[in-house]
Amino acid sequence: MRIAVFGQAAFGRDVLIGLLDAGHEVVGVYVPPAGARPDPLAEEAESRGLPLLRHKSFRRKGQARPERVEEYLKLGAELNVLPFTTVILPPEIVDAPSHGSLCFHPSLLPRFRGGAAIPWQIILGERETGVTVFRPDAGVDTGPILVQKGGVTIEDSDNAASLYFDKLYPLGVEAMREAVALVSEGCAEYRPQDEYEATFQGLVDDAAARIDWERPGLELGRLVRGCDPQPGAHALREGEPVRLFGGVFAPGPSAAPPGTVLAVETGRLEIAVGGGRLSIAKLRVGNAPKRPAAEAGLAVGERLR
Repeated sequence: MRIAVFGQAAFGRDVLIGLLDAGHEVVGVYVPPAGARPDPLAEEAESRGLPLLRHKSFRRKGQARPERVEEYLKLGAELNVLPFTTVILPPEIVDAPSHGSLCFHPSLLPRFRGGAAIPWQIILGERETGVTVFRPDAGVDTGPILVQKGGVTIEDSDNAASLYFDKLYPLGVEAMREAVALVSEGCAEYRPQDEYEATFQGLVDDAAARIDWERPGLELGRLVRGCDPQPGAHALREGEPVRLFGGVFAPGPSAAPPGTVLAVETGRLEIAVGGGRLSIAKLRVGNAPKRPAAEAGLAVGERLR
């Protein structure tokens, strides 16, 4: 099939490689404009001599940009593959190919729709997850499902990075390849999402990442892990934000008020929380670089707010 790819990062690169290895013709690769770091998908496309197109947006004032649509239609794609895209594509592009579009999502839709599915699954205590490949429509992650793979356990030690890179990333590449094969072979069977099971969560911003020490320690441990590596669950020290990384919750008794630094043990900072303690590997104080917790200058007995 003639395929247009819209994506970025290493995940997009590996999906692209899988498409080419399967014998598909990639007629165009859309990647965001160049940033400070090279993009793996863009580098792969360039190394293979594929048409590389870089646009910040495809809409203007809520409408499709005609020049973007015209450029896209000239590619003659039969299928769009969206392995990791953060831009909003207009229906003039999403629905244009004869086989439509396929989009990846790192949860078992319809649960955890939205752009921060991975951190929210950890923060809200989900125990099992997976990946979904669906056909996008006008809603946010609401289109019919083609491939879904579950059975991924979210461990108490998982943070957003480990859950994605170690577990969902390889499963997602496999699911994308399988979905494209089904379409190519004429075997694609889509099923609608059950709206009664649907949940939607917004982005994990600083407001969502703010630590409330009155919450149970188990919940705070999940918040720290879900916000790791970005944006970092944070508290205040003399009005300055302190962001916590590499956190593990350990249940047990604690007489100190929540937020109190209990000890520095084997390079980790131990902080009192309701029902136990948080063991923290790294901190970022204010705008300083992230550093080992034991070297961040917090003293035993000090209390974060």
